[in-house]
Amino acid sequence: MNPESLFLRALEPKDIDLLFEIENEVEFWKYANRTEPYSKDLLNSYIKQQHQDIFEVKQKRYVLSDGSPDVLGFVDLFDFEPLHRRAGVGIVIHKDKRGLGFGKKGLELLNSHCKSNLNIHCLFANIAAENKTSMHVFEQCGYQKVGVKKAWSFYEGSFHDEFLYQKLFD
Repeated sequence: MNPESLFLRALEPKDIDLLFEIENEVEFWKYANRTEPYSKDLLNSYIKQQHQDIFEVKQKRYVLSDGSPDVLGFVDLFDFEPLHRRAGVGIVIHKDKRGLGFGKKGLELLNSHCKSNLNIHCLFANIAAENKTSMHVFEQCGYQKVGVKKAWSFYEGSFHDEFLYQKLFD
């Protein structure tokens, strides 16, 4: 599978099983400030609301796809602020598809979409200090580490730093 053949598409009802699997991966809860799983009913409701305009709901989830029925991962925009022309970015690649360049391509596609279609000037990402893979992907896509939030999150029995990354479009 070639990362160059990938594209972003809207979240659809057929994505429910993978969405359920990824959202309920306990290892990600620490990064998402969660302590319990999502139900399929709640996630189905979320999928049904994806038709809403990002300017109204301030968030949007995209599916990273190669055109096959397999979903490679999800790319999210959150905390969208049209007035300030900024949004937060999150990305997760299915565990069986990691390390193949899909995260980088997904982030590049999102960057292009945000710049061309949403008039965004600044994208930002909050990345746990121990998440070296994520830092590497964001840095490859032109994001710069601009700050550190000391002892920002508490999980696994201790406090952890979180880095703030930004990409500015001129």
